[in-house]
Amino acid sequence: MVLEGGTPCPPGPSRVAFIAAGGAHGLVVRQDGTASAWGSNVYGQLGDGTNVDRLLPVPALVQGLTGATALSATAYHTLALKQDGTVWAWGYNDSGQLGDGTNVDHPTPAPVQGLTQVAALASGTYHSLALKQDGTVWAWGLNNLGQLGDGTTDSRSERRPVQGLTGVTALAASTYHSLALKQDGTVWAWGYNSSGQLGDGTIASHTTPVRVQGLTGVSAIAAGLVHSLALKQDGTVWAWGRNTEGQLGDETVVSRTLPVRVLGLTGVTALASGAAHSLALKQDGTAWAWGRNDAGQLGDGTVVSRPLPVQVQGLATVKALAGGDAHAFALKQDGTVWAWGFNGDGALGDGTTVDRPTPVRVQGLGN
Repeated sequence: MVLEGGTPCPPGPSRVAFIAAGGAHGLVVRQDGTASAWGSNVYGQLGDGTNVDRLLPVPALVQGLTGATALSATAYHTLALKQDGTVWAWGYNDSGQLGDGTNVDHPTPAPVQGLTQVAALASGTYHSLALKQDGTVWAWGLNNLGQLGDGTTDSRSERRPVQGLTGVTALAASTYHSLALKQDGTVWAWGYNSSGQLGDGTIASHTTPVRVQGLTGVSAIAAGLVHSLALKQDGTVWAWGRNTEGQLGDETVVSRTLPVRVLGLTGVTALASGAAHSLALKQDGTAWAWGRNDAGQLGDGTVVSRPLPVQVQGLATVKALAGGDAHAFALKQDGTVWAWGFNGDGALGDGTTVDRPTPVRVQGLGN
């Protein structure tokens, strides 16, 4: 495109390819491999070299990051996977969760030491996980409750292998527990188990992986603060752990140490989770949510918590979802990003700090 007088227009931003939600911040990866971020930045988790909160994604470009393909974010730190299979991290590092061998915070990306050929990432609040192309899992950061899965409760600032896991295809992590999906469709869990979030029928914590009971044919997993989710190949969703806000979606507020089916959901293709709310994407491009709703994080126009799935209002042609602590994002087929729920520190990227009980468009991303 050329402006009047023959001056070329500056190129617009590259289309959004991937979304991630932190505790109170959000990020996107563009098709050109760059990343933008917005929201809370107290520990440098936006990666823009400052500790200044941002109400909009522009100009908060993650500094020095190119070739990115995926992100994983939690309340205070962020991970990025690059095309070359390396992992980069920034933000809070009190427990070594940035994996650089130190406990020094970083407001810009730094490489996780000794990791190559990585295929996927997951971040807990104070720990991090990486899945390598060979199907093994590596962990670093806080380990007070066994969330690193190495058989100890010793925290690590450098990566260590999770014991006894091979053939893994996907990961999920929360504050104090971790999940892995294997090629055979089984789910394995380790770490804190106070409400049955490990799904082994007990409330005993485990420093090495245990199998989630009664689940086969699983294709995707997600982890909330103290609950866990699994999507089966038949399009049904299963949940276990804490249920005080209805986040298990079984029409009760009874916590479960074994998986129960989320009622009323079929044809699901993807999952996401917030702290105490859960999200599902259906084949028809609609988004559904259940659980805690005090900040409008279910997107149904209310602040009433729901023990059964409700449709997120006004959203269609959705291709991906991401859940923050009390907010959520949707990436649509047209490349636009939409947000709802808690908006403290500008988490929704709409230029305000007003909570939104229905989706609003994240500004400044183009398309």
